[in-house]
Amino acid sequence: MEPSVDANSITITVEGMTCISCVRTIEQQIGKVNGVHHIKVSLEEKSATIIYDPKLQTPKTLQEAIDDMGFDALLHNANPLPVLTNTVFLTVTAPLALPWDHIQSTLLKTKGVTGVKISPQQRSAVVTIIPSVVSASQIVELVPDLSLDMATQEKKSGTCEEHSTPQAGEVMLKMKVEGMTCHSCTSTIEGKVGKLQGVQRIKVSLDNQEATIVFQPHLITAEEIKKQIEAVGFPAFIKKQPKYLKLGAIDVERLKNTPVKSSEGSQQKSPSYPSDSTTVFIIEGMHCKSCVSNIESALSTLQYVSSIVVSLENRSAIVKYNASLVTPEMLRKAIEAISPGQYRVSISSEVESTASSPSSSSLQKMPLNIVSQPLTQEAVININGMTCNSCVQSIEGVISKKPGVKSIHVSLANSTGTIEYDPLLTSPETLREAIEDMGFDAALPDMKEPLVVIAQPSLETPLLPSSNEPENVMTSVQNKCYIQVSGMTCASCVANIERNLRREEGIYSVLVALMAGKAEVRYNPAVIQPRVIAEFIRELGFGAMVMENAGEGNGILELVVRGMTCASCVHKIESTLTKHKGIFYCSVALATNKAHIKYDPEIIGPRDIIHTIGSLGFEASLVKKDRSANHLDHKREIKQWRGSFLVSLFFCIPVMGLMVYMMVMDHHLATLHHNQNMSNEEMINMHSAMFLERQILPGLSIMNLLSLLLCLPVQFCGGWYFYIQAYKALKHKTANMDVLIVLATTIAFAYSLVILLVAMFERAKVNPITFFDTPPMLFVFIALGRWLEHIAKGKTSEALAKLISLQATEATIVTLNSENLLLSEEQVDVELVQRGDIIKVVPGGKFPVDGRVIEGHSMVDESLITGEAMPVAKKPGSTVIAGSINQNGSLLIRATHVGADTTLSQIVKLVEEAQTSKAPIQQFADKLSGYFVPFIVLVSIVTLLVWIIIGFQNFEIVETYFPGYNRSISRTETIIRFAFQASITVLCIACPCSLGLATPTAVMVGTGVGAQNGILIKGGEPLEMAHKVKVVVFDKTGTITHGTPVVNQVKVLVESNKISRNKILAIVGTAESNSEHPLGAAVTKYCKKELDTETLGTCTDFQVVPGCGISCKVTNIEGLLHKSNLKIEENNIKNASLVQIDAINEQSSTSSSMIIDAHLSNAVNTQQYKVLIGNREWMIRNGLVISNDIDESMIEHERRGRTAVLVTIDDELCGLIAIADTVKPEAELAVHILKSMGLEVVLMTGDNSKTARSIASQVGITKVFAEVLPSHKVAKVKQLQEEGKRVAMVGDGINDSPALAMANVGIAIGTGTDVAIEAADVVLIRNDLLDVVASIDLSRKTVKRIRINFVFALIYNLLGIPIAAGVFMPIGLVLQPWMGSAAMAASSVSVVLSSLFLKLYRKPTYDNYELHPRSHTGQRSPSEISVHVGIDDTSRNSPRLGLLDRIVNYSRASINSLLSDKRSLNSVVTSEPDKHSLLVGDFREDDDTTL
Repeated sequence: MEPSVDANSITITVEGMTCISCVRTIEQQIGKVNGVHHIKVSLEEKSATIIYDPKLQTPKTLQEAIDDMGFDALLHNANPLPVLTNTVFLTVTAPLALPWDHIQSTLLKTKGVTGVKISPQQRSAVVTIIPSVVSASQIVELVPDLSLDMATQEKKSGTCEEHSTPQAGEVMLKMKVEGMTCHSCTSTIEGKVGKLQGVQRIKVSLDNQEATIVFQPHLITAEEIKKQIEAVGFPAFIKKQPKYLKLGAIDVERLKNTPVKSSEGSQQKSPSYPSDSTTVFIIEGMHCKSCVSNIESALSTLQYVSSIVVSLENRSAIVKYNASLVTPEMLRKAIEAISPGQYRVSISSEVESTASSPSSSSLQKMPLNIVSQPLTQEAVININGMTCNSCVQSIEGVISKKPGVKSIHVSLANSTGTIEYDPLLTSPETLREAIEDMGFDAALPDMKEPLVVIAQPSLETPLLPSSNEPENVMTSVQNKCYIQVSGMTCASCVANIERNLRREEGIYSVLVALMAGKAEVRYNPAVIQPRVIAEFIRELGFGAMVMENAGEGNGILELVVRGMTCASCVHKIESTLTKHKGIFYCSVALATNKAHIKYDPEIIGPRDIIHTIGSLGFEASLVKKDRSANHLDHKREIKQWRGSFLVSLFFCIPVMGLMVYMMVMDHHLATLHHNQNMSNEEMINMHSAMFLERQILPGLSIMNLLSLLLCLPVQFCGGWYFYIQAYKALKHKTANMDVLIVLATTIAFAYSLVILLVAMFERAKVNPITFFDTPPMLFVFIALGRWLEHIAKGKTSEALAKLISLQATEATIVTLNSENLLLSEEQVDVELVQRGDIIKVVPGGKFPVDGRVIEGHSMVDESLITGEAMPVAKKPGSTVIAGSINQNGSLLIRATHVGADTTLSQIVKLVEEAQTSKAPIQQFADKLSGYFVPFIVLVSIVTLLVWIIIGFQNFEIVETYFPGYNRSISRTETIIRFAFQASITVLCIACPCSLGLATPTAVMVGTGVGAQNGILIKGGEPLEMAHKVKVVVFDKTGTITHGTPVVNQVKVLVESNKISRNKILAIVGTAESNSEHPLGAAVTKYCKKELDTETLGTCTDFQVVPGCGISCKVTNIEGLLHKSNLKIEENNIKNASLVQIDAINEQSSTSSSMIIDAHLSNAVNTQQYKVLIGNREWMIRNGLVISNDIDESMIEHERRGRTAVLVTIDDELCGLIAIADTVKPEAELAVHILKSMGLEVVLMTGDNSKTARSIASQVGITKVFAEVLPSHKVAKVKQLQEEGKRVAMVGDGINDSPALAMANVGIAIGTGTDVAIEAADVVLIRNDLLDVVASIDLSRKTVKRIRINFVFALIYNLLGIPIAAGVFMPIGLVLQPWMGSAAMAASSVSVVLSSLFLKLYRKPTYDNYELHPRSHTGQRSPSEISVHVGIDDTSRNSPRLGLLDRIVNYSRASINSLLSDKRSLNSVVTSEPDKHSLLVGDFREDDDTTL
């Protein structure tokens, strides 16, 4: 029978629970409600999960029921999940003592029973139960007269199979998932979808960007799964339509288990069959051909079925099978188990036997003792493809549940699995296939025979769920796992997790990375499992999830190996290395002396590999990688173009000389002709008589010969590069700048050569006019332009070159003994540094890798990486960044991130990717350039034809405007020469280069300037997109606020003569110093700061009640108070008299020492204080009464988004402490500037609406989305985008990564690695909100510069081409080809120089904006802020104020502005809060005030 859905599950968020008693109250009350089967309330997660009958209850009624109990119940998702039910078949075993009606009502009253069907005729009952609430055995206990019908149960079940093997009715689905950037994304999807009802298994592949899901289609649809993945923020598409799993079509395991479970029974019930038999089955429930093929394909997979024919018309199946292995009854059950489980099967009477003696079945011959005490054999299977302990556990988990498997042990180190099995039920080949079906390579060793031993059947113990623990082989019992941790905000969270986990038994070490949101834990698998470690982290108040595939990632090593002589040397190295644990692959080439090695950096390091090769007698060293930024400074290109320019110039100068000489002589002849009225014949004779015009051969003058000789080397040596590039472009069916240049020069050269050869052939008397002067002059200007362009480009990449040059090349590795004394030092290449190495960094040295200080104190300059000008103090425990410079003290650091994982490498990679990526505007320019060249060629041809036509029609125009017109040349030649000159000039001046350079040069300079200012922009697209942004969405915690709680106010509730403020602080600070809670840490920090001390008193009998508070006893605080009193006295004395300062100082110091000594002698008589710190509930529980004014004061603080904590000393209320997450000082200013730039600013947070409203009012934001879950942030961003707005999302990059990826521009703040870098488009290295302003400002400036560049480029082309074509000839504008090429070179250079102006960009700073009048920046009153709660856009606007309230509000605003002026002048804080502030709500920051 198919599992049915008669119950639903819903999770309701419950606010207001304080302790376990609240949990029990809710569970008892709601559990009694009619229709509720089960309820589980979690105090930590503040939620209640209820399984209920949808016919009797709805999510809304259940929410109201919890609300009525006095708690705040919120329904985030009103869509309930279906709960899987099971069917139990009961039969009457003895005469019934009770009537059937009574049995039915008893069963229906039982929690977890959703339906009962009674059949008095068949003396049976069918009960539908929820297996997670009630079991079949509990049902039998309720009604003793009924017992389980095992036969029917076996036939009908198929729902409570374990998850590891596919079941009947399972479907496999493959989905394409886009937008995944890291393993955090895969974990998120697997975590979200894996929890859905009906999803059996899910595996997400980051490399293939796809998800493989096995699910039950009667519980969940493929479309629902797709929606859930999209809700997390990843677009998903179904690749293949879901198909039923063949393995799931028959429950092979249950089928095979039948003879062992009930062998005797089956022998008695079923008649004996000969060894080869045929049986006809009658099958009800087939509808179409797909049912036929379904049954045929499912049964034909069984090894003991030789053939099967199913007939839809006769509703029958004829099955031929091996009767020695299976019975007809087993086959009947097999057919009934086929998905979708709707077939009713009966055995027909027609049975044909093919063997002679049907008297004895081989089943009956089987000895019974085998069943009671079966044989056990052992098989060893070689398994390849395992990468970590997760693989081991999944193989052990699946194979141990196979029928006949007694035990299994899989070794990751040896890549083998040792299995004890019953040979009557399974075989090594079957087990090998089962392992291969899981995706591993499995093979049986040839030589070993299975070992036979007699053993008792072993009990199967359930394994823990598989999780990812890459094995660490430093010790045999040390494993490693990675856990994704969310909710960490600062270094204290990291310290809290590390400190608490180290206390747990079985955990060796913990390394938590704040930026990556990841914890690496080494543990003993025999003592503790990753799932339990994740649970410990959750108990500390953080989100935790075991990560799959986190430890994967191979290192690749290239080595030069010297000393090899033959192939045996190669084999020796390869065989030795591959035997080493952690080396996956090794290839050594004798010819090149190089070795290529792939290894696991967690197990082995490059130094170990080099030592291993060294121990074999060879010398190994790293292949030197070019760490310099040579590829960025364009030195090679600059050298190439300078050479090209000088070659062209060398030949061009004589050509220019000849040209000038001819021009002077022509001018001289023209003057003579004009003055002396010489005839044309005389002119021609005189022209021919000139030295250069003398003919060596008929038709070949000295001038033309010299021009040809000077042109040849330039054309084919200087222009060789252009020919290659033009050929490559045309080969790929594109046309670029080089094609135009080659066209212009080749046509000019070819035309001239042809004319010259024709003249020589015709033995012409008059020398032809050639263009041999054009190519050298063209190439000179083009080479000059390219040379200048590359010099400028080199400048644009300076920023990246500077970043690369920060990387240290060597590191000093030190060895320490057990007492931490230095044993040895060794200088190694930075690429040989392994994780965990201890490195010494001397003053003035660079940090070679990221690490943590273990010894020494120093100041470190991190300015080139973070942009922070001030040096940062480092002490043991501080983290250091590769590339930063150690200033004054020697430090020992332990490497935590090496090679490509260091922060500097990540930044360099990011900037390199940014500078190579194209902005959309650039893609347009490239497209334009593609059409540009053919267009110019067309214009050039049209120019040629038009001038030829004009010349022949009206020769006077040519005669007038041709600058070098010579009457000695024929009219036709003059026209053609003039037309040719115009068309070649068009080719020369047209320049797609400047169009192509307009964007990339500006993007390169822009990203480089950004990187220098601590703003990392991922390429042209975000840089261009940022200027279009209309909405900036800020996350609250860690972005607008610091993310760490701080004490805002301490109110003393008793007279100071009873107990002083300092005494309260000393007691409270001591009490809270033992607390792990962030609020406790904030209180301790505040007290230490106020008392100016690092040490506090003694705390005993410390107890903590989660959600309520702490109680303890405090002693030894008198010393603290005396110290602080003395400091106050000293300050008072100093301030009182400046004249006798020396004498007074001596006096105060002597008196202070006397007082302290006197006090220490009485230290034995210290007083003990009984302390209670906590919320209202905690105080009431301990019998204390809270007065109305204190309660009102607490409510006021809570309304402002603060946590109010009460302090009791010796059963008397003494103080009220207000704690809140404070707003960053620059937040209000940043929001104001963004608004002044015309942007809409929105606050989005998962926090409650009160806190969100309070924070928004402080920074001046008017639109707030509160109580938004991380997965819903994506939907919110999408919602804003659907309104047609471009959205920038600013987050701290840990839990906001899906929203950062969804936004048009994602800006990650205060981070520089992993999640943030992968999801965001812009990464701000410094935790400064003004950098958000700077990034948008830089984008606007860059886009403006790109537009200016386009103007430059287009002006040259739009004006230059018509001038070159001769359009402006009537006004005397005529261009020679060399002028065109000069203009073309100038356009490219001017565009690059224009881009370099961006280098002058200066980032706006806090001080710049502080100079502006602050009157415009203003905190908002609550009525101006609209708060939208959750995913549904229900706006919770503040209540409309009445007329009287508004008058009070306006008057208060004006009074406040006066008060604020006074406050800023006098810096005096009133001790009483403003009375109106309680009515309307004043959101000013409170300073410490005393009641």
